[in-house]
Amino acid sequence: MTKASQRIAWAVFLGFTLALAHAEDSPQLTLQEAHEAALRSHPQISVADLKALAARQVTRQFQSAFFPTLSANAVAVGTANENTRLSAIGALNNPTIYDRNAEGLILSQLITDFGRTANLTGSAKLRAQAEANNAQATREQVLLAVDGAFFSALQAQSVTRVAEQTVAARQLFLDQVSALATNKIRSALDVSIARVNVEDGKLLLSKAQNDVQAAFAQLANLMGLREQKTYRLVEQPLPPELSTNISEYVQLGLRSRPDLLSLRNSQEAAFKFARAERALHYPTLSAVGSAGVVPIGNSALGDNYAAGGLILTLPLYAGGLYSARQQEAELRSQAAAESLRDLENNVVRDVRIAWLNAQNALDRLRITAQLLENTKQSYELAQARFNNGISSIVEFNLAQLNLLSAQIAFADTQYEYLVRRSALDYQTGSLH
Repeated sequence: MTKASQRIAWAVFLGFTLALAHAEDSPQLTLQEAHEAALRSHPQISVADLKALAARQVTRQFQSAFFPTLSANAVAVGTANENTRLSAIGALNNPTIYDRNAEGLILSQLITDFGRTANLTGSAKLRAQAEANNAQATREQVLLAVDGAFFSALQAQSVTRVAEQTVAARQLFLDQVSALATNKIRSALDVSIARVNVEDGKLLLSKAQNDVQAAFAQLANLMGLREQKTYRLVEQPLPPELSTNISEYVQLGLRSRPDLLSLRNSQEAAFKFARAERALHYPTLSAVGSAGVVPIGNSALGDNYAAGGLILTLPLYAGGLYSARQQEAELRSQAAAESLRDLENNVVRDVRIAWLNAQNALDRLRITAQLLENTKQSYELAQARFNNGISSIVEFNLAQLNLLSAQIAFADTQYEYLVRRSALDYQTGSLH
């Protein structure tokens, strides 16, 4: 081995040793820990939760109409002349105004509005539930993205290990061929091909290392971190095999998808709101009471006062306003029902496609595992033939390329299957 080759081999070995030591110093991270960090720190989840809390306050606003309202008032009036009357006030009444100072309370209680308040409250409750389901949908979207970044990082790390082993093996092979060429046993062409293979392996290693850093950058973003960190990711076991009854997954998706549940809530809320708008045509009955004292005032006024009564408000004509509002609400309710039907159809389609993709990924994983085993045997045979001078470097190089391709394909399909299973869990609303 030449001094230059020795230096290259030592640099490669030192680089691998430092990378291994750095990896061992990195904190360990499981997929569950990544999920918990994302659920705790991702801004989109906080936004969705805050919107859900805000929607609950809308429910309280409508519910307040069921309770009495109590207000206090204080009046101080001074008149220019005794028994002053209002003349030009633009109204039908023409009351007398006395000098006075009075304080009192006014109590008002809704008796019935023929279901308008009840329907408005029910609509607000359903919209609050819709926001809560939207928040859950946001969580699952973030978790799906976390799974994708986590498995992408694992896949890139796996390819990086393959690339490191490939570079080390090809560098060793280059040294051997160079030594044989020095002794006129191998040709300069063999050395050139071996050197090209080393550089090709280094290109693969550089890309794999970049993919690892990119995956960690994405993972850090999803976990709510502003600074990228490198982790020792814990491998995830393969999930159980898929059931062949795809209708089970379809029914689960129709029953559990949070975005679908949210749209159902919204459609029901639109229906209740339409009923509330229809109640605008009906009368409203309220009870009103007022009591107070008049410590200072005209002798015509008593020292205190109290009164109570019922107020019936009957809408007679509003220029078609109420009818238009009712029709608008009913049309929006029908549109919401059609949107719900469209989403249900899309859920059925998405679940079926996700199941097919997961099943295909599992089949490909089995095929690539067998392919990897066969290429290992072919590589070992080609290496033995080349070492014994039976075959050329071209045959050995082809076997080496096939082995590398099979190793990368196995790593790709292994983590692709995990990603596809995560996507299926998302489509069925069971990603937690």
